[in-house]
Amino acid sequence: MRLGVIGTLKGEFSALASAASVLVDKGRVDRVLYLGKDDALDRVVAAWATEIVGFNPSQEALFARATRACVNASFDEIHNFVESERARRRLRVFTSLPLPPGRTIEILDGRVAVFVYDKGALDADDIAGASILVFGRADAPIVHRVGSRAFVSPGPLRLPDCSGMAVLDDASGSIVVEFLAQDGSVQRVERLDGKAAAGKLKVQAGVE
Repeated sequence: MRLGVIGTLKGEFSALASAASVLVDKGRVDRVLYLGKDDALDRVVAAWATEIVGFNPSQEALFARATRACVNASFDEIHNFVESERARRRLRVFTSLPLPPGRTIEILDGRVAVFVYDKGALDADDIAGASILVFGRADAPIVHRVGSRAFVSPGPLRLPDCSGMAVLDDASGSIVVEFLAQDGSVQRVERLDGKAAAGKLKVQAGVE
């Protein structure tokens, strides 16, 4: 799986929309996870869905949309309706963290990865059970290894100096982190092989 992550938003919504699009179109990710503490990505996706299918793009309103669009419709009109609904469903690749102190857990290459907004919210259970800890609140892109664990952040979405985008890819039998530029090109690659030397573990809140 290729999982795209976006750091905290420090700018306009347009930058977040651009980052989400770049991860899908250029980063070829299967999913995008926003690591902010707000609903910014949810609002961006809702706006996209409205552009695609019109007012009230929720799944609950699908029957009402179908009734309005397809009664007495031509074959081409029905085809266009189905394609627009498929496009709306594809927006499900975009997800956000639960509100802090919530976290999301994924399995990458058989290893547990925990995703949070602030690494200061990680507790002993998170750290004991996870090999990879990914957080949004950071001043810059980070890969910091402590023993067999790795702390990762894509950095803030703060254009033009930081794109705030990274991809975690486990397709090669290990986990690779790609940090992307604004245009989707790969700026830096880190391999998380779990073989770093042991060290002292200290977790503290990042700087806003």
